[in-house]
Amino acid sequence: MASYPYYLANRPVAANTDLDVLDKYSGKRATRVALADATAVRKAIVAAHQARGAVAAFPPDARRDVLEHCVMRFQERFDELALALCIEAGKPIADARGEVTRLIDTFRIAAGEATRIDGEVIELQISKRTRGYRGMVKRVPIGVCSFITPFNFPLNLVAHKVAPALAAGCPFVLKPSEKTPIGALIIAEILAETDLPRGAFSVLACSTQDAAQLVEDERIALLSFTGGLIGWDLKARAGRKKVTLELGGNAACIIDDDPGMPLDRVVERLVFGAYYQSGQSCISVQRIYAHAAIYDKLRKKLKAAVAKLPMGDPRDEKTFIGPMIDEAAAKRVDSWIEAARKGGAKRLAGGNRSGNMVPATLLEGVPHDSDLYRKEAFAPVALMEPFDDFEQAIDQVNDSDFGLQAGVFTARLDHAMRAWDRLDVGGVIVGDVPSFRVDNMPYGGVKHSGLGREGVRYAIEDMTEQRLLVIRDATG
Repeated sequence: MASYPYYLANRPVAANTDLDVLDKYSGKRATRVALADATAVRKAIVAAHQARGAVAAFPPDARRDVLEHCVMRFQERFDELALALCIEAGKPIADARGEVTRLIDTFRIAAGEATRIDGEVIELQISKRTRGYRGMVKRVPIGVCSFITPFNFPLNLVAHKVAPALAAGCPFVLKPSEKTPIGALIIAEILAETDLPRGAFSVLACSTQDAAQLVEDERIALLSFTGGLIGWDLKARAGRKKVTLELGGNAACIIDDDPGMPLDRVVERLVFGAYYQSGQSCISVQRIYAHAAIYDKLRKKLKAAVAKLPMGDPRDEKTFIGPMIDEAAAKRVDSWIEAARKGGAKRLAGGNRSGNMVPATLLEGVPHDSDLYRKEAFAPVALMEPFDDFEQAIDQVNDSDFGLQAGVFTARLDHAMRAWDRLDVGGVIVGDVPSFRVDNMPYGGVKHSGLGREGVRYAIEDMTEQRLLVIRDATG
């Protein structure tokens, strides 16, 4: 793969090739990327701040055209984008293609929203005092946005910040993960083909220390961060700017005594939800609560299915379990698994770690005070346990510091509605796993899982502000 520049105020800058990007399966260097320093970050913020007026004035139809251009170019470069994901993120090639498809979907949704950012007319004549007054509200761009994205979805999590900003008319500075910057830089390369005003975007791979300006600079109106619990520290440092956070979870799934579909289908969805892209998803199924009436059957079927998942080179079409992002992450979850086993947990499926390769693992009897139960595993591991009463299962799901999404398999409408009422999460998915997401739905969590919502229209609401106009009738 060729080396990549960073993009400062719409233009490529091949300042150096200081950042090595590794092939996550082989561990060898795949390419090199220009690494931005503190000066480049500051210049990007200044350029974006100076571009606020021009980007806001860039007409909605022109914003739509930019987004549609991106959709076209993503389709043309589909295989290149998928291979880049496969290499830099270690994502199995089938999953990589799925993410490119979602990248296209997200930009396509944003293109539609760009010309639908509407306001409203407010009736102000509520008493004799206000007769002759008319009120109207429109939404205007908030200003400069800073975006910080993680390694696990290097295309689609970038898209969920960049595409709404383009639709809303907000200039932005993006810091992609240093472990997976290539996808974001290809998106920047395609944006550079458009007629966006100078300063509308910068995409900079940089160190965490140099990225501090993206959190603290007062010229930035909104910080959107996806990553770990450090996000709460960033919020504390962000000052007066608006902050949205998506900080992960340890998602749970309830399987009722009548799941509403054949158990084999439930198992198929649980396997996808727990082990898709090696469990490195914020809404990966980590905790499975199954009714005692079907627990033994489910355990037998799930154990057999997990044991068969092929692990290996993500370029291989048959691979389902690829590498974790690095060996440190693999060692961490391996230590959590062993600690749970020492605490009495039984491993139903799994095996020994090799480097950053962790076999798909299923356990039962995991202690409720263990890291594997309480924290976000972010790995190909899930635990299961039985319950006798649906209300008990809801309490078990809620016994968590996180609350992003939860899944419920049930044939009972009252149980589905009860779950929606009581589960302390940002989204309840009935008839499927919590890992389900469509890119136009509101997505975000409560408790430690974050603040605010993504999903294109909902992100646009955060990236715009309401501006009121009151007109007094001169004859009134």
